[in-house]
This record gives sequence, structure tokens and C-alpha cells, in this order.
Amino acid sequence: MAVTLTSADSALKTYYLDAVAEQLNISNPLFARIKQSTNDVWGKEVRKLAVYGVNGGIGAGTEEGELPSATGNNYSEMVTTLKNLYGTIEISDKAVRASENNAGAFVNLLNAEMEGLIKSSTFNFGRMLFGDGTGVIAKVSNIEEGVITVDSVKNIVEGMVVDFRTPIGVAITSGTGRRVIRVDRAENIVTLDGSSSDNADIIQGMIITVQGSYNNELTGLKAIFDTTKNLYGLSRTENSWLNPYINSSVGTLSEEIIQKAIDEIEDISGGTINFIVCSRGVRRALQKILSANKRLVDTTELTGGYKTITYNGIPVVADRFCPEGTMYLLNTEDFTLHQLCDWQWLTGDDGKVLKQVAGKPVYTATLVKYADLICARPCGQGMLSGITES
Repeated sequence: MAVTLTSADSALKTYYLDAVAEQLNISNPLFARIKQSTNDVWGKEVRKLAVYGVNGGIGAGTEEGELPSATGNNYSEMVTTLKNLYGTIEISDKAVRASENNAGAFVNLLNAEMEGLIKSSTFNFGRMLFGDGTGVIAKVSNIEEGVITVDSVKNIVEGMVVDFRTPIGVAITSGTGRRVIRVDRAENIVTLDGSSSDNADIIQGMIITVQGSYNNELTGLKAIFDTTKNLYGLSRTENSWLNPYINSSVGTLSEEIIQKAIDEIEDISGGTINFIVCSRGVRRALQKILSANKRLVDTTELTGGYKTITYNGIPVVADRFCPEGTMYLLNTEDFTLHQLCDWQWLTGDDGKVLKQVAGKPVYTATLVKYADLICARPCGQGMLSGITES
């Protein structure tokens, strides 16, 4: 059977969409634990009523005295804008024509593109979970003779297309849409496409974001734990329940420190910590503690096939994007990814998924999801940082 753009378009819609969407939704152990919902989506915004404190209509009295006054729950409305999440594949006309009489070759071509899309999306969505929504992935710490050194390459990988901006977020023309060619992880040096002279306008202190993503990413854990800023349009000063538990100077980790944090969080919030995520060095420190105390290190399997150790029955996941020396104590039941719909192909008026790029012998297809992450009970979460890694 001859392969055509029409048959390829149909395959993307009927076969690949569900499979890719499922993979993207379990692409990260933490992401896989977070429920997804179309509730509370109003137009381009998420408006969620969050309940805090307790109902006040409780009391004790005399046999013939007055009953307690009826008072309802305390509510506050959380508001955030749906973020536009995209994933794009690209297929050349030459590749299509070369495989038009070989269905197997074309399937391999599509499979390779889908695997690349899933790999890239897994990296970026995992990174967003630990971000603050600004999309900043690194800062320029030094530039000399066109060689760019950044403060960290944790969030940068070869192939990414990035933008350089001033510290207040103003884009610079020569630093927009630059592709990362090489990453020196030992020296934190990033090499871009073009020549060193193309980096003339890039200076120390500039921020780096993924292309077009500045202030357009998911509201991740960094935003929830940044108590210097408001959250979901609400003042933290006026709403103390928006403030999570934070111990920023842990030093040497111990079971006592972890358990004390969990106890305090659960006492204040009434919830239960059911998920721990940390850096790899912190996980090693925890394993060392458990081994030293001759504790059996149990393991469990999470959604998506992820295997991990546990602490008192709570899964402990090490994530590459978790800041160094940091452990998050979370109740994933408090998190929801509010979305307009699940992943869908972006289609034109003709209903087609594959579209030719104007002026180029190339076809593209784009997956899209409109969503944002909300934690309905920030006081039910905790962060231990400044931990000495092992």
C-alpha cells in the first residue's frame, strides 16, 4: 500500500494520539501521581474554590442552652491562566516520498518522530514541575570571547532552542531562537549555533528560557514554595494557609528531621504526606541513614512502571530536576492539573494534522494541551533544603 500524506494524517489521529498522550501523562513519577481534570476551567482561566480551616458550626453547650451558630466553610478563589503546552514533530517531503512505497519504512519514520517528541516532552514537563512558571532554566554567569558559562546546566540539553533575556525579561534579537549545540557539564559551558560573534549582545546576568516560554510555563513547586510572592492571585500575608512548611537549613539529614516535618505538616493541614521527591544526592543520604539504622529499604512500583524506595511506606523518588540538597514532602491528592482537554493535534480548517511549512519542503504536526497545575492546600506540603548530600 502506497503511503500518502492523507494516510499519515489518519495514522497520527487514530493510532498515535492516544498512545502518545498516555505516555506524556505518565512521563514523570510525580506527574503520574497528579490527577487531571476539566473541572473549574472557565474560558482561558482556572478558577478553583479552595476550602481552608474548618467549619465553625461546632460547639458544646448546656442541656437547654442555645445551639452553636451555623457557620459555613472558609473559601478562597484561586485563579490562574491556562498555559499553552505544545509539542511539534517535523517530517521532510523527501522522507515521505522516499518511503511512499514502503509502509514499514514510513511507520519507522513516524515512530522515530513520536519517540523524539515523547523524550523532549518528558524532559520539559519534568523540568516545569519544579519551576515557578517563568520558564527560566539558567542564568549567564560569565561570557568571554563568545564562550557562554551558565550557573547550572541541569535544565539544559543539546537540541533545545532557547531565548536570552535581560534580568527583567526583555528579549534580545540576537539571543532569540538559538539552538543548543553542545553542553559541557563539567564546566557549565553552553555552545550555541552560529559563530561566537553572534553572542556579542549576550552579557553576564541574562536569563535563559526555552523558546517563547517566558512566563508561560506551568505553576510548579518553586512557585508554591516561594513565600515572597503571591500565589494564584491570593496574598500569602492575608492567607496563611498558602504558606507551606519550609526548613531551609537542614544540614545533616536524619529520620527525626523528616518525621518532625511530616508530623507538623499533617497536624496543621489535616492531610497526609504520600509522596517524597528529592535530588539524587539526598536520596543517597537517606539510604545511608536507613542502612546505618539497619532498616530494611523497601521498594515499591509506581504508576508508569517506576520503581523506588520508600520511607515509612511513603515512596521516595529522586528527580534530576529537583534542586540539589532538597527534599519535598507532598500530598499529591492536593494537586490537580486543570485542563481544557487532554492532548490533541492542532488542526486547521481542513481538519488536517500535517501542514506544510510555508516556503519549505517540510511538514509539521503539533500536539497541544491547555492546562495549569494548582495545589489546593499549600500548607499541606513541605520542603527540606540545605541538606548535605551523600
